[in-house]
Amino acid sequence: VYGPDCSQNDIFDEIQPILTSFLDGYNACVVAYGQTGSGKTHTMLGNPHNPGIVPNSMNELFRLIEEKSTDSISLEVSVAEVYNNDIYDLLSDNPKQLKHDIVTTRGSSRDVPTLTQIKVKCPEDVESLMRLGLNRRAQIATNVHEHSSRSHLIVTVTAIVCQRDARPQSVSSNVSSEPNTPRRRPSSVDSTQGSLMHQSVPASPVTMPTKSMYKTKLQLVDLAGSECVGMSGVTGSALRESSFINRSLSALSDVLTALSERRSHIPYRNSKLTHLLQDSIGGDAKMMIMLCVSPTRKYLTETMQTLQFGSRARQVQRGPPRKRGTSPHATPRGESPMKSSSPRQIPQSVVRRVFN
Repeated sequence: VYGPDCSQNDIFDEIQPILTSFLDGYNACVVAYGQTGSGKTHTMLGNPHNPGIVPNSMNELFRLIEEKSTDSISLEVSVAEVYNNDIYDLLSDNPKQLKHDIVTTRGSSRDVPTLTQIKVKCPEDVESLMRLGLNRRAQIATNVHEHSSRSHLIVTVTAIVCQRDARPQSVSSNVSSEPNTPRRRPSSVDSTQGSLMHQSVPASPVTMPTKSMYKTKLQLVDLAGSECVGMSGVTGSALRESSFINRSLSALSDVLTALSERRSHIPYRNSKLTHLLQDSIGGDAKMMIMLCVSPTRKYLTETMQTLQFGSRARQVQRGPPRKRGTSPHATPRGESPMKSSSPRQIPQSVVRRVFN
C-alpha cells in the first residue's frame, strides 16, 4: 500500500520486473482502476515534471533494449480509447470518424488491426504520440474532478524481437580462393603420365547462427473512473458517458467474478473493454492492477468498492504465463517451459492513495 507521500518512482519499482519479462518474451498488462478523481491518470501518465508509469516504462524499455546487444528489438506504439463502448484510434487523422473492430487472430489472440501503429526509436517519440493522443481523448469537468476522463485509454506497445539462437546450424560449405571453384590438393603421382592426380577436398561444415522472430504485447491501461451521478452532477451527453463507463467497469467485474468462480462461460464480449483486454485478463500474460483510492471520508463507499474489486481480482487463478520465442537455454522439446511445481498465476494488486 502506497500513501499520498510516495513518489512516482516508488510506484514504478513495482512495474519494473514486468518490463523485463515483456522483452524476454511475455505479454504483459498494467491497469489503473478506481473512482473518478482518485489519481489513475496521474499514476499512469503523470506530468512532464513528475512522469508516471507510461513515460517511465518507455525510458526503461529503451534502456533495456540497449543492454540486449545480442537481439534486434523494435517497438511499435498505438494509442486507443474505448468511448461509449466503441474503439477509436487517437493517432489517426480523424479519430472520431472511424470505429474499430476486434478480430481474433490465427493464434486465438485478440487484435485491432486497423489501429495506427507507429515505430518509435526513443522515449521522445512516445512522448509526442502521447501528447497527440491525450489531446484527442474525451474529458469534461464534473463536480468531482476538473479533468474527468470519459473513456478508457489503452496504450499498446508491441515488441518485435529478432533473437539470435545460441544453438547454431551446420551448413555445408566449400572453402575456395576463387568463387565456385572447389579447392584441390595433390593426392598421388601417376608414373605413366607424370602428372599430378587431384581430388576435391570434402565440404567442411560451417556453423551459422540462426534467428527467430516473435512479437510480445504490453498494454498500459488508464481506465475511466467509476462515477456516482449524484456526486458528479453530470447531465445530458455526460450522463450517457457515465452510464457506458459504469457498465464497462461492471462488465470487467463480472469477468473477474466468472474467472474466480471458474465458470464455463466468461462474458468477455459483454463490453469492448473486456473483449480488448481478454488476452491479458484471462490469457497467458503477466498482469498488475493498480488500485487508486481517495482517503477522503465522503468517498468511503467508492473506496470500499475499489478494494472489493481488487480482492476479486486476487481470487482469479490463471495458468502460468507463456513465453514467446526461444532463449539461449531453451527447454528441450516435449518439456514444459515452466516447472511443474510452479503455482498458478494470480494478478497482482497495488493500492495507492492520492489526495484530490
